[in-house]
Amino acid sequence: MDINLMIEIMPLLVKAAWVTIDISVRALFFGFFIASALVALRSSRTPPVRWLARSYISVVRGTPYFVQLLLVFYGGPAVGLRLDPFTCGVVVGAFNIGAYMSEAIRGAIISVDSGQNEASRSLGFGRFATLQHIVLPQAAGLMIRSVGVLAIILVKNSSLVSIISVVELTYQAQRLIGSTYKPLEVFSLSALMYIVIIYAVMGIVELLYRRATRYTYL
Repeated sequence: MDINLMIEIMPLLVKAAWVTIDISVRALFFGFFIASALVALRSSRTPPVRWLARSYISVVRGTPYFVQLLLVFYGGPAVGLRLDPFTCGVVVGAFNIGAYMSEAIRGAIISVDSGQNEASRSLGFGRFATLQHIVLPQAAGLMIRSVGVLAIILVKNSSLVSIISVVELTYQAQRLIGSTYKPLEVFSLSALMYIVIIYAVMGIVELLYRRATRYTYL
């Protein structure tokens, strides 16, 4: 194994790794708001609204992220939607992870004993106040763990944006292999960086989980 080469290419891969992190963080951030909107729509008292939200979630979860990415990037211009590769990666990632995240959030919310919801409403709390002060604090632990798993999946899926020429970690590794002909060294180093990113995400999730459940028995 060529250690000198690995030291030489490390700055390039670190720079590309920051692009991977940037795409993942942005997609997760916007995906959370999309997921929250979908949860609200799923809870609507209007059947067509609930059906629309369920249909969207089913379509997104039923098609590969790779296909969604290609459809938006190459098919979007046909309907007037032109996105640069980085923006496309963020947008598709956000709408994809939002669908999965909405089910994780909804599952955490409905796992809270319905009796507490009813007791809160009987004490005069409104629907939103009950959700904010009673349900969400108890659902937070389960929600954080589930979203954390999805965040890790999102980081791994970000490697697929290399197909639309986003210079993230995988794309940079492929370019370096083409110029150095050293796949073992390049991919070993890029794999190590993915591991560091994922373990950092796991650490953040665990910290948030402990803070959210310090007064509960989850």
